[in-house]
Amino acid sequence: MAAKIKKGDKVVVLAGRDKGKTGEVLQVLPQDERAVVRGVNVVKRHQRQSQTQDGGIIAKEAAIHLSNIALADPKDGKATRVSFKVLDDGRKVRVAARSGEQIDG
Repeated sequence: MAAKIKKGDKVVVLAGRDKGKTGEVLQVLPQDERAVVRGVNVVKRHQRQSQTQDGGIIAKEAAIHLSNIALADPKDGKATRVSFKVLDDGRKVRVAARSGEQIDG
């Protein structure tokens, strides 16, 4: 099955403490059904100092379940479902179900 959410997509958070926030998908983990979104689900972690990084408490994005995010409509930025359309030249593209616009990617 084709992926509905990909790296680089703009998404809206539907549930959780960051509900309503938007962000860009940094990484998708299909085997865990999770995605890492910029500025969403930020957690603080203690990190030991290494040769390349300083130690201390750092803030970083944790993965969020795919069911809790939805693609942002390219037209108005609101959450939308994803449908697929086969173009005349045979390419299969993602389409926002809300507005019918093609999703870049």
